[in-house]
Amino acid sequence: MSSSDVPTYKRILLKISGEVLMGEQGFGIDMNTVKAVAEEVAEVAGMGVELCLVIGGGNIFRGLSKAAVGMERSSADYMGMLATVMNALAMQNALEKLGVSTRVQSAIQMNAVCEPFVHRRAQRHLEKGRVVIFAAGLGAPYFTTDTAAALRAAEMRCDALFKGTSVDGVYTADPKKDATATRYDSLDYMEVLSKDLRVMDASAVSLMRENGIPIVVFSIREPGGLRKVITGQGVHTVISGQA
Repeated sequence: MSSSDVPTYKRILLKISGEVLMGEQGFGIDMNTVKAVAEEVAEVAGMGVELCLVIGGGNIFRGLSKAAVGMERSSADYMGMLATVMNALAMQNALEKLGVSTRVQSAIQMNAVCEPFVHRRAQRHLEKGRVVIFAAGLGAPYFTTDTAAALRAAEMRCDALFKGTSVDGVYTADPKKDATATRYDSLDYMEVLSKDLRVMDASAVSLMRENGIPIVVFSIREPGGLRKVITGQGVHTVISGQA
């Protein structure tokens, strides 16, 4: 391994939005996209990085979506949590086909398909080189998977929270809608909150600030993007205590 391929972080939590797993579809899980993301994760795991994942459920169901209009919020949110379990199982299957030992831990007990979330057991899995996928959010309504990712990153004592999106960092505006939008190389936690940049929920950003864990925003769609960013290369935005 050359010096340029030495990981900057030893342990990370990778947060992926459910929409990423749709690929070019308008709904559901595109297994080719899942396989591509799994290959990115497998490559980094092979470098000795300890990885845990949180995957959203927006490709299947989101509690605040139009599909949930008229539903009681708690019921809608629980449906969204079940969607994250489906995504987690799809990712586990893809990773294990690549030879990566993987465990899914759910905040809602469903022992027939995955483990319940147990902090010490998750720590042990990571120490043994297994990828751990945290599913079902926090197991409670009114909390997003961003907040779940931030809490799990703090609980697992991760060196950074990686947010894999469809764009290569944080911009002044949505680059898909505004051609004049410019990308930030770095930001302070408070800048993200005061400018309402909406990279993650305010509660998630605040939790990362309190625990001094940087947030690294990059494009998960770029081939080799995760490896590049974790070695300090590639295009990305770092949110930390010092912009």
